[in-house]
Amino acid sequence: MKEDKKKGAARTQPATRNEEWSDERLKLFLDLEPPANVPADYAILLKAYRGMTADLFQRFVPFFVEAGRNVNAALDDGSTILDHISQHRRSGDYVAALEQAGARKGRP
Repeated sequence: MKEDKKKGAARTQPATRNEEWSDERLKLFLDLEPPANVPADYAILLKAYRGMTADLFQRFVPFFVEAGRNVNAALDDGSTILDHISQHRRSGDYVAALEQAGARKGRP
């Protein structure tokens, strides 16, 4: 028997707070496969940005750089992850972590 499709708040997963993330767990993001036509380094940073708190992201970015990844990977239009994240009003800590690692905006 098929259940009714969940809608709105009923379909969302509850947020998990105060969860411990080991360095090894953070480094797992380095192995993520990008979607088609998206540079791997851009996709990894985007996934990390969407899935991590600012504190976790700040811990992750140095692992990303140490792995030889490019914080300035750009999409076809020349935009970088810093361009994308900078558009969000509560992204200050994320932006700071990227800038500290040498990230630059790709578009004026």
